[in-house]
Amino acid sequence: MDTLILGLPVAYYIAMIAKVLVAFVFVLLTVAYATYAERKIIGHMQVRLGPMRTGWHGLLQPIADGLKLFFKEEIIPAQSSKFAFLVAPLVALIPAFISFAVIPFGETITIGGYQIPLQIAAVYDPAGDRVLDVNVGVLYILGMASLGVYGIVLAGWSSNSKYSLLGGLRSSAQMVSYELAAGLAIVSVFMLSESLSLQKIVADQAGFAWYAFKQPVAFIVFFICSLAEINRTPFDLPEAETELVSGFCTEYSSMKYAMFFMAEYANMVTVCAVTTTLFLGGWHGPAFLPGWIWFIIKVYFLIFVCMWIRATYPRYRYDQLMRLGWKFFLPLTLLNVVATGIVVTLLK
Repeated sequence: MDTLILGLPVAYYIAMIAKVLVAFVFVLLTVAYATYAERKIIGHMQVRLGPMRTGWHGLLQPIADGLKLFFKEEIIPAQSSKFAFLVAPLVALIPAFISFAVIPFGETITIGGYQIPLQIAAVYDPAGDRVLDVNVGVLYILGMASLGVYGIVLAGWSSNSKYSLLGGLRSSAQMVSYELAAGLAIVSVFMLSESLSLQKIVADQAGFAWYAFKQPVAFIVFFICSLAEINRTPFDLPEAETELVSGFCTEYSSMKYAMFFMAEYANMVTVCAVTTTLFLGGWHGPAFLPGWIWFIIKVYFLIFVCMWIRATYPRYRYDQLMRLGWKFFLPLTLLNVVATGIVVTLLK
């Protein structure tokens, strides 16, 4: 007979801890080597070699960079708001990691007679033979994404630097502009799936019935808006070196500086995972590979696209960024929602 803790078998807690560790290690390793991959990819696109000196073809460069930042002197400006200054990197980093809790990254597997769904915030219900997950998973992700921007705004304000403050204000303006369009883009997915559960949305895309094919406008707009929300090129205005020195993180050094870039790359991984889940069928793929491998392939492909865009497009001007969000993407997504509503109504 299974030992119960708070009414649940011990195996449930073991599986939950294992899933948390697997997801955390996956995101952490991807964040570490995404910096290496980006430098290599952009280097080759610009006919350069990228990192070559630390390890074979520079493979140990992320470890060397991490050690360097860990041992660098940490400087806190004398006129800064010290508590907010110290907390800001954590506020930016933590939401980027915990957003992954509701993303299904594989099919349900059986270990020791137990059905274990490959999603952190999910359990298998043997009575109903179904997976129970957070039924508003997308809203949870949008909420966490909204929290992450507070870290950047807090860093800009607490540094007591004009460059940092302008970077923080830019980040908040971007978030408001592009989160509206991104939210409206995925409303069309909810209308087709009739659910906010990510498990249900992934299940509806089985057999290559991807929402990227049914909702191409929503897919493209959501991905572009996600780049703007996580401050990736060509929308990296909060840290524009040519205008704001280094923007919101100008006054940061050592590991706190590194934490902001860990947050950026962790957000990129999360955004690509969410895009895969909502539009590219999640973990569904041909049967000759396990579902979790297909999920990783899709996520890494989208990460490559993010890096490709960085190597290709120049940074937008701030007025161009605002115009794109408010005057183009917002009306476009509203029209897409109306068109989807008409089609769904006529097909019923």
